[in-house]
Amino acid sequence: MVDDDHDICELLQTYLSRAGFQVRAERDGRSFRQSLEAQPYDLAILDVMLPDEDGFSLCRWVRQHPQHARMPIIMLTASSDETDRVIGLELGADDYMGKPFGPRELLARIKALLRRTEFAQAQPGNAILGFDDWRLDTTSHRLYHRDGEEVILTGADFALLKLFLDHPQQILDRDTIGNATRGREPMPLDRIVDMAVSRLRQRLRDTEKPPRLIRTVRGSGYLLATHVRPVG
Repeated sequence: MVDDDHDICELLQTYLSRAGFQVRAERDGRSFRQSLEAQPYDLAILDVMLPDEDGFSLCRWVRQHPQHARMPIIMLTASSDETDRVIGLELGADDYMGKPFGPRELLARIKALLRRTEFAQAQPGNAILGFDDWRLDTTSHRLYHRDGEEVILTGADFALLKLFLDHPQQILDRDTIGNATRGREPMPLDRIVDMAVSRLRQRLRDTEKPPRLIRTVRGSGYLLATHVRPVG
């Protein structure tokens, strides 16, 4: 976790350690980068306001990192402005909590994110799925375009894409999408789902008007308008 508030770091280190987690606390972005380069972690908790750089830039750096791009990220902020939440989620954060918060709720969200990551990795079926100009390795979570480009997916991106691939050409309502891709989040469900779908469309170069791959079905939800095939 990265937070320059000594009391919060001490509290969470004690609480999460008692829950069975090994926790390393850093006070600034530079120390976090060095720590992550030295060893892998299962999850990161990033405060938005830090002395040297903000949590948004750290989140962006993690998502662009070839070894750590799929690590779940929870962001913390003392701001009540919804804009901070939107920016964090668009940059690839998996969850967001405002300060002050209860350690028990944070622990519940950590466990939910880790369960979702483990569930995605354990999904049976074909290891590689092809659709349109893309192929997804469901074991490594790697997404490739036919031109050779690899696209980095966050845990939420992968969960949403896998949901669509498991139900091609079927309408998925917002409740189904929200339950599959997001933990408890204070923003309205419709806004969370729309942001998640918009981010996935960007990953898939599906930016035409109207979108070609992930179509909006007004009043009902979204639909993946392509066939899915096993590869190899």
